[in-house]
Amino acid sequence: MKESPLFWPAKLKGDTLFVLDETLLPSKQKYVSVKTTTQAVAVIKQMKTRAFGQFLVVLNTFLLVLKQDKKSSDKVLFAKLKKAADALNKSRPTFPFSEVTGMVLGWAQGALAQNKDLRSTLEKSINGFLIGIRGRRLERVQKIAEVIAKTKTVLTHCNVSGELAMAAAICKAKGKTISFFATETRPYFQGAKLTCWELKKAGVPVTLVADNAVGTLLRDKMIDAVVVGSDRSCANGDFANKIGTLQIAVMAKEFGVPFYVLTQPSNKVKKGKDIPIEIRHEDEILKFNGKRIAPKGVKGLYPGFDVVPHKFVTKTIAINVN
Repeated sequence: MKESPLFWPAKLKGDTLFVLDETLLPSKQKYVSVKTTTQAVAVIKQMKTRAFGQFLVVLNTFLLVLKQDKKSSDKVLFAKLKKAADALNKSRPTFPFSEVTGMVLGWAQGALAQNKDLRSTLEKSINGFLIGIRGRRLERVQKIAEVIAKTKTVLTHCNVSGELAMAAAICKAKGKTISFFATETRPYFQGAKLTCWELKKAGVPVTLVADNAVGTLLRDKMIDAVVVGSDRSCANGDFANKIGTLQIAVMAKEFGVPFYVLTQPSNKVKKGKDIPIEIRHEDEILKFNGKRIAPKGVKGLYPGFDVVPHKFVTKTIAINVN
């Protein structure tokens, strides 16, 4: 299976983490060099990579700490790992980074309690976890392919980090071509810049539509199924995804169109109302390419995500990260 560049957008080579700068796509395919926790946090805050890419950055940041400190005692090293975890946890409130960083620190504490070498034990645990995640994501790609193979047209919102394009390519290889409608996904235009780019790269038909055209497409039966990703899941099945997902889910339910969501199950948050929603800086919608598009004095409000109640979900296509 040929992987989309967005499937694994961060790769560690030596003491440097190379992160695909998704803000430059589709015009440039360039990687940002990350060597410190501060740089890792900046990459996350600046949206150089998103969702799964940020998850990779978080895990690999701990590997960077291990590679850069080869002399400190295990006690001092653990303190540095804890400091990195705190910085990563504060980078974006909606993302469950604390679940990942807590897991890594738990491995570290276990190594200390058993008098094992902290560096080698933790490095082995993180790399083993990443290998497992890669395998489970590839398995989910197959599951997605099975679902969309029953359709002709799929609507998607934002971008699901390579999986949807790879699933579509599997269907195409089996003689089943699926057409896609991708929303613009304002204000970062991930749908226009990323989803359209990788689907076209995979040789899959894709049509770009305005975010506010979704209701018409669903009403006019131009869509057979909706497939979206998720950034955080709840114990009851509610989930958070890119702002605009809720209205798509509501309209899909209204017009009888199946709504599928790719999730990472978690019991850390009970219900959607408990998910903290990140409010991005107003300039992200008041300006475009550095130039203001709204009159001076006008305020902007940009919640980066919205929460979709589980009653609107036809089926979840899950991957377990624990």
